[in-house]
This record gives sequence, structure tokens and C-alpha cells, in this order.
Amino acid sequence: MTDKLTILTGIILEEQTEYDLADICRVCNVSPDVVRDMIDEGVITPRGAVPEQWRFSALEIRRILVTRRLQRDLRINLPGCALVIELLDELEELRRLRRLL
Repeated sequence: MTDKLTILTGIILEEQTEYDLADICRVCNVSPDVVRDMIDEGVITPRGAVPEQWRFSALEIRRILVTRRLQRDLRINLPGCALVIELLDELEELRRLRRLL
């Protein structure tokens, strides 16, 4: 019998903490252009009017990481990822409402 060793890695983020564009690029290992494309597609929504003022929450970081995984593992294009993210949000909300009943 062989034992398997599973190593998990992750990032602990506080929900109330906000991150700027440089932070989010470093944490998610993406370029500013990728972030801009995700904003244009509606995957993420920063607070602030211009890139220098943009602030992102932990939710946006999670959305970027999920999007990158969808693109890498399933080869889904960015508009498709935006749809998947929207459907996942709706599913999460429905599950939350069901627990309240």
C-alpha cells in the first residue's frame, strides 16, 4: 500500500481588506491587461473611477482565480467565464436562501 501526500496551497484574504491593481496582479499572477479585460467583460468590478483609484475586494480575487482556472482547465473564453461566474453566484444565492427556509 502506498501513501499519497497531498499538498494544498492557498491565500488567506480578509473580506474587508481592499487591494489595489498592483496587489491584485501580484496575488493572482496576472497582468494589468488581464484585469482590464475581466473588468470590461463584467467578471470583476473595482471601486474607483480610474486605474490609480481602483480597489478590489477578496471577492474579486476569488473571481479572477476561478476565471483563470476555467480558462486553463476547460479552455473557456472570457465571455463564457463571465457567464459561468454569474451562474455560480446565482447558485450560491439559491443555496443560501434554501438554508434560510
